[in-house]
Amino acid sequence: METTGSVETAAQSRRPALPTLTGMRFVASGMVFFSHAFFILLPASWISGTGPGFWWSAAGSTGVSFFFVLSGFVLTWSARAGTAARAFWRRRLCKIYPTHLVTALAAVVLMLGFGDAFTAGQLVPNLLLVQSWIPRYDVLTGINQVSWSLCSELVFYAAFPFLLPLVNRLSARALWWGAAGAVLAVWCLPVVSALFLDDGPHLSPRMDYSVTQLWFVYFFPLARAFEFVLGMFLARLVVLGRWLPVGLGPAAVLFLAGYAGALYAPGQYGTVALTIVPLALLIPAGAVADLSGRYSPLRGRVAVWLGEVSFALYMVHQLVLSYGTRAIGFGMGLSGWQAAGLSLLFLAACLPVAWLLHSLVEMPVMRRWSRPRGPAAVPGPRERGTVPRSERTVAPSSDTA
Repeated sequence: METTGSVETAAQSRRPALPTLTGMRFVASGMVFFSHAFFILLPASWISGTGPGFWWSAAGSTGVSFFFVLSGFVLTWSARAGTAARAFWRRRLCKIYPTHLVTALAAVVLMLGFGDAFTAGQLVPNLLLVQSWIPRYDVLTGINQVSWSLCSELVFYAAFPFLLPLVNRLSARALWWGAAGAVLAVWCLPVVSALFLDDGPHLSPRMDYSVTQLWFVYFFPLARAFEFVLGMFLARLVVLGRWLPVGLGPAAVLFLAGYAGALYAPGQYGTVALTIVPLALLIPAGAVADLSGRYSPLRGRVAVWLGEVSFALYMVHQLVLSYGTRAIGFGMGLSGWQAAGLSLLFLAACLPVAWLLHSLVEMPVMRRWSRPRGPAAVPGPRERGTVPRSERTVAPSSDTA
């Protein structure tokens, strides 16, 4: 029979850092990067289902799913008792919103410079991070295309202080049932989409579903919340010491197998469903590797640094790729090797830009505004274990989410 006393005590202080998960962030960002790069450089291969463009075609959606599961995991792992929900929300907004605004401004400048048209109906939802609630492709992918995922993150952050106390009360058995339910929900989303949503014109021969169906499974924040909640369940299982004995190596092999299945899955099952279980094994395996001191190739200084700038990389890469390729006027008749080489060059160009954004925007804003200034709070009911309902307590001890 499990005991929770030691877990609750640990929640009062910082839990150990998980550098492998930080290193994994760059891998996920790289998957999104190369998916977009090969879509731009080898569009025929990406769409037709053959060649190197096709091999990367599921990488973008898989990378985003990784970030959603990881967000729930890391926020739950690093949550600290004694901090009000509003402080958590403040810190999360400082983490993502300034970077979003800077990249949105950069997108507008580039669009004006290259003569690309955009409307207020695209710009305003993007600036307010509500575009993922609108099932129109031009709105979902307008301005800085990748910022749609931040809409889902905002929903996760809004709900997290209310979800965490509920998840913390669950036994290991209930957590396993909850994780299974979240996975089942992810698997049901394509079924619901196919049966009940408008089956309009399909996006392409490979993407045999309508914009509305794509929106419901991929962009709709409430649909993506199952991945975030799954991450919360997984983190609690690791905290309670009830995780499966699946090492990082076997989990990585299962992830590759799931990714291969996603490439050939029918309908929208390749979007999230085929990789959700492998991701649910891989992320806790990385955490346990750090906690137990087992070997991890993603724990080194370079990998961790790349992981730390991965959010900025994610936010700038589409702009660099889209307008960089137009600026150099590349031809469409590239070979696979030429596309791979050019992709690596663009990645090398993106990293300094991401580092500048991380160093000059993300980190200074976090240092200056993420915490309220003034004298330390006077000890109150939190220290006695009685927390007012209005002061739901949760805050991340790190910014790896």
